[in-house]
Amino acid sequence: MKPAPKALLPCLVIIAVAGCSSGKAPPTAEPPQVGTVAAAQQTIPLTRNLVGRLSAYMSANVVARVSGVLVKRAYNEGDEVRQGQLLFEIDPSYYTAVLDNNQAVLAEDQATFTNNRVTAERERKLLPVGSVSQQTVDDADAAERSAAAKVQADQAAVETARINLGYTRVTSPISGTASQQQVTQGALVGSATSDTGSGGTLLTTVARIDPLYVNFTISAADLLTLRQSQNVALAHQRDTKVQITLPNGGPYERAGTLDFSDVAANPTTGAVNLRALVPNPKHELLPGMYVTLSITLGERSHVYLVPQQAVQRDTVGAYALVVGPGDVVLRKNVTTAESYGNDWIVTDGLVSGDQVIVSGLQGAREGGQAKAVPWQPPPLTASPPRAGASDASNAGSPPATRRP
Repeated sequence: MKPAPKALLPCLVIIAVAGCSSGKAPPTAEPPQVGTVAAAQQTIPLTRNLVGRLSAYMSANVVARVSGVLVKRAYNEGDEVRQGQLLFEIDPSYYTAVLDNNQAVLAEDQATFTNNRVTAERERKLLPVGSVSQQTVDDADAAERSAAAKVQADQAAVETARINLGYTRVTSPISGTASQQQVTQGALVGSATSDTGSGGTLLTTVARIDPLYVNFTISAADLLTLRQSQNVALAHQRDTKVQITLPNGGPYERAGTLDFSDVAANPTTGAVNLRALVPNPKHELLPGMYVTLSITLGERSHVYLVPQQAVQRDTVGAYALVVGPGDVVLRKNVTTAESYGNDWIVTDGLVSGDQVIVSGLQGAREGGQAKAVPWQPPPLTASPPRAGASDASNAGSPPATRRP
């Protein structure tokens, strides 16, 4: 092939230049689209999630207050009993004999007192006529007073014997649920015939479990911070509500009320003891169980709720990106308190109306442009079926959902 003539080269250059100059300029890139939420001041409940332990509203140990052989159990274990209801019987033979003996001694001393009183009255009548001496009258008066004192002592002994005989019938000190018996029929209970309970044998326990107490603690430092916060209004003790989550993870249908707040912190743990009162009409809750509770201590005002994914952190601290005037992306350093559901509670750094970027953060840059559109939370998604579950068992059942 022959080379092109040199005379044609200028023409080719002119054509190439003309072709390049006729092309259009590349279009300007559009700003990225980001999902935003408008910041607005809110007042939200001030809640704390804590762990507590249940205890009976009233609990009483049923003990043998006198010694003897246990001859009868008069209740069914686990049943509801009334105050004063008979629970156990101890062999009363010895205490019956003691009572009879003391009554006999009382009768004897009453007769002696009556005789001494008659004698003293007679001696006092004879004294004015000189038939008896003053010493004789004084001795008769002393004998009368001694007999009277002996009668009073005998009366006290009879009453003591009657009380001990009554202790052989062991009754419930309170109304509630009677627990399992600790000793069986035929066992020797008590420590001595004069035992009044300090060393008595434990027979059973009666507990009232409707309502129940929930005992828990809160950090003294945390409580002090809440009380000193300007945007926190703590509720009155009787208005403080407590919601319980059962050990199996399900919610308890009845809310409780704060019943007690200690006036001192535990010097070992630095925590303050609190107690709530929770209704338990169905006896679903049992003393000794550990439960998770959410306590509403009051209200937190003038705060912002921001989705958690909108708050980022770096070496400076927490911050959020907002779309400002002119669609310019701005950085705002924020102060967060704690989480509230799927949001962060922001106490400082935002103003009402700020368009906080929630989605599209990977394309937003501080100082750059961004197009703001309302952010929509992702829809609830169905959880995967359990392993081994058949299609037939799942047919017609609504899918399980989870919070985003």
